[in-house]
Amino acid sequence: MSDMKKEAGKASSSMLKATIVTGALSAVSIALFLTPFGYIPWLAGASLTVMHVPAILGAVLEGPAAGAIIGGIFGLTSLVKAATAPQGPIDVFFTNPLVSVLPRIAVGLLAWVAFKALGRKRRTLGAAAAAIVGSLANTIFVLGALVLLGALPLAAAASVFIANGLVEAALAAVLTVGVVAAWKGIGSKSGKARLADEDRK
Repeated sequence: MSDMKKEAGKASSSMLKATIVTGALSAVSIALFLTPFGYIPWLAGASLTVMHVPAILGAVLEGPAAGAIIGGIFGLTSLVKAATAPQGPIDVFFTNPLVSVLPRIAVGLLAWVAFKALGRKRRTLGAAAAAIVGSLANTIFVLGALVLLGALPLAAAASVFIANGLVEAALAAVLTVGVVAAWKGIGSKSGKARLADEDRK
C-alpha cells in the first residue's frame, strides 16, 4: 500500500510538472505572437521565425502531448492573426486550419519522435535532432499546404525552404539545445526536473 501511495504521488507530481511546463511554454508562444520577438530580420526584408521552438521544447521536456498542445496554440495564434490582421495576399490561406494549425501540431509530435529515437543516451544530439525535425516539419508542411491550395508555386516554395527553412532549423537547434542544457542543470541541482524520456523509463 505504501508503494502504491508513492507511485501515485510520483504520478501526480509528474503530471503537475508537465502541466506547469506546458502552461509556461504556451504562454511563451502567445507572448511571441503578441510581440516582435517571434521573428528575426533576415535577408532581403524576410524574417526567420522561432515561433515553433516552444512546441519543440515542450515535446523534448514533457513529451508528445505537451508538444502537440503548444504547437496547436501556435497554430491558433497564426490563424487568428491571419483572420484579424492579414498583412499580405497569402495570409488569407492561414485562416484554413490545414495550413495554420495541423502542421504546428505535427511539429511537437515529430520533434518528440526524433528526441525519443536519439535522446535517451545522447540527450544533446536528441534535442538537436528534435529541433531540426520539428522546424523542418513546420516549414515543409506549411509550404506544402500552400502549394496544394495554389497560394504558392512550387518553385517559390522551394526558394523559401532553402532561404529560410534550413536556417530556421539550425537556429531552432541552437536554442533548443541551450534551453535543454540549462533545464538539465537546474534539474541536477534540484533533483526534481526530468526530461520526457526520463519520465518514461
